[in-house]
Amino acid sequence: MRIFDPHIHMTSRTTDDYERMAAAGVRAVVEPAFWLGQPRTSAASFTDYFDSLIGWEPFRAGQFGVRHFATIALNPKEANDPRCRPVLDLLPRYLDKDAVVAVGEIGYDSMTPEEDEAFAAQLALAVAYDLPALVHTPHRDKARGCERTLAVVAESGIDAGRVVVDHLNEVTVKLVRDSGCWLGFSIYPDTKMTPQRMVELLREYGTDRMLVNSAADWGRSDPLLTRATGEAMLAAGFSDDDVDKVLWRNPVEFYGQSGRLDLSDLDVAAAVDPQTGNSILRGGS
Repeated sequence: MRIFDPHIHMTSRTTDDYERMAAAGVRAVVEPAFWLGQPRTSAASFTDYFDSLIGWEPFRAGQFGVRHFATIALNPKEANDPRCRPVLDLLPRYLDKDAVVAVGEIGYDSMTPEEDEAFAAQLALAVAYDLPALVHTPHRDKARGCERTLAVVAESGIDAGRVVVDHLNEVTVKLVRDSGCWLGFSIYPDTKMTPQRMVELLREYGTDRMLVNSAADWGRSDPLLTRATGEAMLAAGFSDDDVDKVLWRNPVEFYGQSGRLDLSDLDVAAAVDPQTGNSILRGGS
């Protein structure tokens, strides 16, 4: 089983997670820029964070044979903080980078006017830089949030087929399906979706435009729940080809629209630094 996790926050994970993921079949990941839990106090802290997403983190992943890509954006929650708004002016510097395969996460947290402005501005950047967009839907009032999200997407002029609307559930799946956007589902231990619920949605709606991710971050989450979903699909009667489509070919098709998805030479063995004995080589000088 080959797995491409299209939404996972590896900055929050350990190198042990990379090792376990590689052993489970994860060969590629996309890490969206997001809120780290602690409020940032200036746009300068985003510069360091974005640099790590396109520098250190791909290097770290590569030691375990995992290809790492990123999406870059001002996330919805911090769009409400005036100290963070200058980040919008920083984004063009990063959206030209080879490993950046979409603008994201963008969208809504509390559905404020500030979030409206940041969302629209970043969809415009996605159009300008010919990149797909990864959209976060709010955890509260999700149905209304999805309706508002899809209205803004339609107004932006971006092709719906270049947008994935993420963190969906049984309440919002049909709404997004009918819009022409891609559908993202986060599989979590306690919240969002479970492998079994995901299997039922795949039975009802099919496998087209479906993206399954772990969205694993600093909260209670599990980077192997993509694998668990594939196993649940097989147990429910889905074919190996169905699993490969959902867990590999669909994310490759979606992010491949960026023109930057290099998946060559993926089978790279894990390395040990011969000088220090560390299980992660040191980047830089």
